Amino acid sequence: RESQVELREHIDSLATELCRINEDQKVALDLDPYVKKLLNARRRVVLGLTGDFCRVQERLRRLNHSVAKETVRRRAMLEAGGYQGK
Repeated sequence: RESQVELREHIDSLATELCRINEDQKVALDLDPYVKKLLNARRRVVLGLTGDFCRVQERLRRLNHSVAKETVRRRAMLEAGGYQGK
């Protein structure tokens, strides 16, 4: 996650720098295609990061549900006197 955030920040700064260079040039260089490619790469990084968060959140939700079920099961065993020291 940290490397993805760092990559996104580097892409942003590089795109900004390319735009600044393009504005400062006396000879017109067409850097727009490169800026667009950088912005597309940034978008893919952000989408990947969002997808990762969603997957992790879903895994945590399922894990929490499993832990809650197991806790209820063990509590019921203890209350029923069915504890066998496993």
